[in-house]
Amino acid sequence: MAEVFVSGIIASARGFGDNRLSIRYQLSVGGGWRIVQGEGEGQTQTDCPSVFENAYFGHPIDLHLATSSIQGWPRLLIQIWHHDNYGRQEIAGYGTLLLPTSPGKHVLTSGCWRPKGNWREEMMHKLVGGGLQLTSLSALEDPTIREKIISVSAGTVRFELNIITKNFSRYGILS
Repeated sequence: MAEVFVSGIIASARGFGDNRLSIRYQLSVGGGWRIVQGEGEGQTQTDCPSVFENAYFGHPIDLHLATSSIQGWPRLLIQIWHHDNYGRQEIAGYGTLLLPTSPGKHVLTSGCWRPKGNWREEMMHKLVGGGLQLTSLSALEDPTIREKIISVSAGTVRFELNIITKNFSRYGILS
């Protein structure tokens, strides 16, 4: 089988209005893929800096994947959570990151968004917190669902990933 090794970090997030953030992530793969080693989902710590406008994580990602088909190439589905002074959590954004298809070191940025409500919901979001959330992460994977959601830009998440591919040429896959 062709194999992909992913090693790196979720480095930082910026542009979410407040930097008290954590990130939950989940690996999404097609039918021919399987996780050989590593965790397909996880969560960073909450960064609560007092000075910086970025939230820094340095959270490790270490995966070994195998595939019989390149269809359904792996992607990370990410949720950015904000933590307020009262210990409450609210969604600050959603995003996806398609894992690189070429071997080597990659510094990648995922643009994030959040669902936009009507004027009343947006006012409540600004004054009280909370806001609209997705009921399922399938909207991150399916463009036909995603195109129906009215959204606003939320910020960006930075990743530093190292990719190693193995046996791709044996299976006729060019990398």
